[in-house]
Amino acid sequence: MKVLTFSGTTPAQALKKAQEAVGDEAMLIETRQLQKKSLGKSALYEIVIGVDEKSVKPQKKVLKKHKPLVQESSDVLFNISEAAKQISKISEVTQEPTLTKKEEPKELNEIKKEISKLGDKVKIIQNMFWDEKRPSMQTVIPPEFSEIYRLASQSGMSKEHLDTIMSITLEHMPLKMRENPDALKRYFQTLLRKMIPIRVEHKLKSQQKKVIMLVGPTGVGKTTSIAKLAARYSYLLDKKYKVGLVVLDTYRIGAVEQLMQYARMMKLGIETVVDPPEFTTALQSLHYCDYILIDTMGSSPYDKEKIETIYECLQGSESSYDIDVILVMPSSIKYEDLKATHDNFSTLGIDTMMFTKLDETRGFGNIFSLAFDTKVPISYFSVGQEVPEDLVVASSEFLIECLLEGFSREKAK
Repeated sequence: MKVLTFSGTTPAQALKKAQEAVGDEAMLIETRQLQKKSLGKSALYEIVIGVDEKSVKPQKKVLKKHKPLVQESSDVLFNISEAAKQISKISEVTQEPTLTKKEEPKELNEIKKEISKLGDKVKIIQNMFWDEKRPSMQTVIPPEFSEIYRLASQSGMSKEHLDTIMSITLEHMPLKMRENPDALKRYFQTLLRKMIPIRVEHKLKSQQKKVIMLVGPTGVGKTTSIAKLAARYSYLLDKKYKVGLVVLDTYRIGAVEQLMQYARMMKLGIETVVDPPEFTTALQSLHYCDYILIDTMGSSPYDKEKIETIYECLQGSESSYDIDVILVMPSSIKYEDLKATHDNFSTLGIDTMMFTKLDETRGFGNIFSLAFDTKVPISYFSVGQEVPEDLVVASSEFLIECLLEGFSREKAK
């Protein structure tokens, strides 16, 4: 095999020169950057290819014109993905050990040659794209990680967290596993799942009572989430528990009326609280309940006065109940806003988090980053407005599938 090198201001230009010189039969060995672009200087890239000496002949034929890689990177990734699928499907057929090498028909040999050529072209395009778009990190990420990196970064995950995860993956993943895209993705999914704290839903023990308070910003769906939880505990579990409701949100008459309507439909006890001193009395009135669910007034994360009112209720309670505080947040806001919301409500002593509106967003990396950063476990996901159907008990598998593959109703069942 003869080794040749070609250079250009971009990998695409170097590749074009190689194709003009030796055609499409070359095998890519390496792509490297010799000189970075700077003031007054163009970048310089070099590709190293290997080719059978017999096939080295100048050719005027040039491949079909492609869109510029920098401008159409999404198209390039789509083409890579489709080509990889084709390789995978054809390989499944050709790998069946039904014929010996001598018995292989001519058509099968031709298919194998085409697979090899297609694989080399995919690798060339991958390397060219990745060398130009590679993220600036201390750890060098190989091209085979480009698709995983793109999915995770577009999901809204914090760049700092993504870089950390990539470094861990590269450190511990066996080299042989990197050659298999499916194995690589499974490894990455497993790693992400282990990094998400989840609160497991347990059955109540005999004589045990559970008091849950939902807190969070205005408009995130706390009242609807209360109704979903009430219906779940009352009707959907193995045991039908007695559930009572407490309303602290007397600022919004509509919210009180909405919850009272749910209480009438499900035949639940309900108490309203206007001032913090009434909170203990309301809890005592529902002493016969297994679950007591508390709806609070929504407030801006920066409205310290309303958050302080909720805090006074918690601190002033003279009941013997331990109150589990769930912070409810929408999945449709960016990580920085989720983090600010968590930090401002953290004075209430957050036990778990619940995320709503999963059906209204496409990125779930923000949820992952918040859970990974705060180490506060996730308890539930709300995936729509229907009561009680659109409530999902949290699991790391569900979240990571949404993060890498997108949300679907099938995943929520």
